[in-house]
Amino acid sequence: MRTVVAVYTGQGLADPLKAVFQELLPDVRLVNIVDDSLIGDVVKAGHIPAGVTKRLTQYYVNGEELGADVIFNTCSSVGEVADEARGKLGIPIVKIDEAMAVKAVAEYDRIAVLATLPSTLEPTLRLISKQAGLAGKEVTLISGLAAGAFDALVGGKPEEHDRILLETAKKVCEAADVLVLAQGSMARMEAALREATGKPVLSSPRLGVEQVKAILAQLDAQKLGEQPAT
Repeated sequence: MRTVVAVYTGQGLADPLKAVFQELLPDVRLVNIVDDSLIGDVVKAGHIPAGVTKRLTQYYVNGEELGADVIFNTCSSVGEVADEARGKLGIPIVKIDEAMAVKAVAEYDRIAVLATLPSTLEPTLRLISKQAGLAGKEVTLISGLAAGAFDALVGGKPEEHDRILLETAKKVCEAADVLVLAQGSMARMEAALREATGKPVLSSPRLGVEQVKAILAQLDAQKLGEQPAT
């Protein structure tokens, strides 16, 4: 049985992602490492503090020690820590939003990124820009910061969060070919935003798990190829 260790910086995405894993990778052992102090420290600092980098990197190491075949980094705000950690481990690290960024760049020219936190918006813009560079393609990036939505959500007002996000999407959609949701927790709004704006909407959870599935298939193929002929 293959093992995937998912590392979370908050509580909200664990159950939705578990459902996606059960659908796409039902035979995989999924282990969660959750430290909800991480995102709080990032939001407070406005960037990734050294302490968050240190703790998160240690969780990746812990995941490898737990027997993970793949580490799944589930938070877009700290994806650049995962970039730094790649190569330091003996196993792959999959970032939840990387496949989404690749898809956005491959299929669209004008990409609007929606986020409820600057600490997620900026890394996502950098990620898409990086993928565009790797693809040799020029894209136009549009920032859609739904200011106040995060505070509404953590304050127990999800309907206010959704209203602010919807208003932000409507403001930026005319200039965009696609809307990209920077945070995995925003995926539940995908259909509503698509209906309200008439634009394609990309979210990260399913695309991220599909990337995990593809890498596990590659590992299985490599293992099969290494087995001696009988």
